Order: sequence, then C-alpha cells, then structure tokens
Amino acid sequence: MTKSEIQYKKMTETPVWKLVVTLGIPTTISMLITNIYNMADTYFVSTLGKAAGGAPGIVFSIMAILQAFGFMFGHGAGSHVSRLLGAKDEERAGKFTSTSLLLSSACGLIIMILGLVFLEPLMWFLGSNEEILPHAMGYATYIFIAGPAMTASCVFNNVLRYEGKATFAMAGMTSGGIINIFLDYIFVMRLGMGTVGAGLATAISQYISLIILALPFILGKTQSKISFKRGFISLRIVWDIVTTGFPSLIRQGLGSVSTAMLNVQARFYGTAAIAAMGYVSKAVQFIFCVGLGIGQGFQPVSAFNYGAKKYSRVKKGSYITMLFGLVMIGTLAAVCFGFAPYVIEFFNSENDADITRIGTEALRFNCAIMWVLPFTVVGNMMFQSIGKRIPAILLSALQNGVAFMPMIYLLPAITEKLTGNGLMGLEMAQPAAYVITAAVTFPVTVLFLRKLPADGEDAKRVKEKTE
Repeated sequence: MTKSEIQYKKMTETPVWKLVVTLGIPTTISMLITNIYNMADTYFVSTLGKAAGGAPGIVFSIMAILQAFGFMFGHGAGSHVSRLLGAKDEERAGKFTSTSLLLSSACGLIIMILGLVFLEPLMWFLGSNEEILPHAMGYATYIFIAGPAMTASCVFNNVLRYEGKATFAMAGMTSGGIINIFLDYIFVMRLGMGTVGAGLATAISQYISLIILALPFILGKTQSKISFKRGFISLRIVWDIVTTGFPSLIRQGLGSVSTAMLNVQARFYGTAAIAAMGYVSKAVQFIFCVGLGIGQGFQPVSAFNYGAKKYSRVKKGSYITMLFGLVMIGTLAAVCFGFAPYVIEFFNSENDADITRIGTEALRFNCAIMWVLPFTVVGNMMFQSIGKRIPAILLSALQNGVAFMPMIYLLPAITEKLTGNGLMGLEMAQPAAYVITAAVTFPVTVLFLRKLPADGEDAKRVKEKTE
C-alpha cells in the first residue's frame, strides 16, 4: 500500500472523533504556543512601563493583517489540496501549494515595504498616542521585516494541516515560539533593547519557524509537492485560492481593523485603557485559540471527506468539534473569569490600579460569553474547508466586522447615557459581537448539515469546486 493510499484510508476510515482529536490537539498546541510567545512579547515589554506595554496592542493589528493574507493563501490552497487528495489528484494539489507559496511571499514583501515607508502615520492611525508612539514604532519595524516569513509560514502550516500532517505543523510553530521567548528574555531583559528587542526576537523566530515548516516539503514527506516548473501557476488556480481563502482574509482583516478602532476609542479614556484593552485581547486570544485550533484540526477532516463524498463524516465531525470546543473553551473561560485580576496583573508590572480595574472588568465580560465561540468557529471552518465560498465569506464578516464594529461605537454611547460609564460599553463590545455571530452562524450551519446528501451521492446541491 502506497503512502497516498495509507493517508486516504486514515482520513476516510479512522473514527471521526479520533481523527478530529488527533488532528486538533497538535493544531491547538501550535496555536497555544504561538499565543504564549505573543503574550511573552507583551509581558517582557510591559516590564518597561505602561507606555511600552501599550505598544504590542497597537502593533497587534499589523500582525493580524499579515496573518490575514497568510491565512487567505494558506486556507485557500489547503482546502483545495485536501479535497484534491481526497479525489486522488496529487499533481494538481502540488500546483495549488506552489502557487499559494509564491503569492503569499510576494504579498508579505509588499506589506513589509509599504509598512516601513509609512511607519509613523500608520502607528497614529492604529490608535497610538504620544507616549506609546516611539515604543510602537520600534516594535513594528521588525514585525514588518518578519512579514514575508509570517505569510509564507501560514501556507506551509495550513497545507500540512490539510494533508493530515498536523504534527509537522506543530513542530514548526512550537519551535519558533520557544525560540521567541528565549530571545525576548535575552534582548529585552539582559541586553536592555526595549521594544526593539522584542520585535527583533519575533522576526528572528519567524524566519527560523519558516525554515522548519518548509523541511517536510523539501524532504518529500508531503503528498503535495512544491514545484515552480513552467505551467504550475494559472489564473484559475489563483482565483480558486483567493476566493476560497477570502473568508480568512475577511476574518483576520476585519479583526485588525476592529482592534485599531477599539484602540482609537480607548484612547479617549487614557493610556491605562489602551494598555488594559491590549492585555485583555491577548488573554482572550489565548482562550479563543483553543477553539480555533480545534476548528482547524476539523478542517482537513471535513475537506478530505467532502472530496471523497463521505458526507456523513463531515456531519459527524461538525457536531463532535462543537461539543469538544464547548467543553474546552467553557472550562478555560470559567477559570479565566475567576482569576481575571491575576491574569491582568501578570502583564501589569507597574501594578497600575486603573489597568487592573479596567482589564479585569473587560476580561470578565468576555469570559462570560466565550462559550458560544465553538458554534461560530465550526460553521466558519466547515464552509471554508469544503469550498462553500459565499456562506463562508458572509459568516466570516460577522464576528469582527458587521457585528463588532457598530458595537464599538453604540455600546459606549448607551452605557454613558445609562450609567455615566462609556468605557463599560467599550468593554462589552466584543462579547456582544460573539452572541450576535453565534445566533446567526449556528442555525445556518445546522440547516446545511441536515441537507447533505447520502455518502457517494453526486447531488447537484453539493457541487464540487476542485476540478
């Protein structure tokens, strides 16, 4: 039995719950490690003072933009790769991987150049104030330099996951994270390089992670092969990658814009509010990455089996992933709710009472609602992985855009009028968006799953897009 046949048997015959767990756990670990080293940046920088501590929150939007394009190309290629492997078309799968890698690298390079040219006005636009500006500029410089590595790594990471090789992806992501934490300590704490040191640590670790993620492809451990021979790229492949991956761009891109809007609004309440909301974002993202990791582990299961026309496994995997995510995120959110002051004080090295008060309240608002996230994540991930572009795009636009952005302005105005505390409304904006998004996504997802045809059926209502 060939490697391809072994992999096909694994993805289509292994019990669904076991497959989701075995693919989801390495992905979740990767996401956790990534967020740990992002939090490490914030922690080490926060030791330099309140103004420096606000810099990662400002620059987070830049990282989100880079990841948005990386995930667009990575998910766009990975979804097709998995379905094509399910249909036993390895040659075309390789073309999607190669094209996506080229596009993502070029995109990261363009963002790097533009970001460095317009660095200072961009920091103002993202919500910096005079105290935070020099720290944000120093940190952002190296984040932009890391841009091409961040976007290309997303492609390698996602294609590995979609092939069912999540362990390789985990190795690359965790190695980079551990190196980042070590370099943070050296550059910031020992060499006194400040926010510049934290940014430099991130840049170095991103390029090392890129090399590690590329090794399985270089050593022939993957089914989709990277080749830049003549004819590997076509406008149709580019179109399929971009349109399938577009929900990721929407999801991450709107997240970046909404974070900037949140920082701009927080600026009216002072530096403590900007820093506190940045710390809350890091803590919430840490919990959210569990749901995202489980959802990304589910994506190759849904895509591969959809391509193999085993629709019952797509349905079963969706419900199992929702349940698994509900237990994991619900537990973490409950723990974080109880220990919220200590979580904020971990970053609040100066023991600023305003930061602790604002951060604790905002974090508890988020934790009280986060248990609804698995219903949103599964719907988004499932529609994108099986190539249902329209519902994937529309649902992706909800949480960080259509639902969240209006709340950033509406809720502060409402709470200001009712309680005299507009900041409370700002703290409640993201949780409100979670509820709205779940209320829309869950019924749409369940309705679609109920309409899936029997296994092996080539129904018109389930059109294949992989060619």
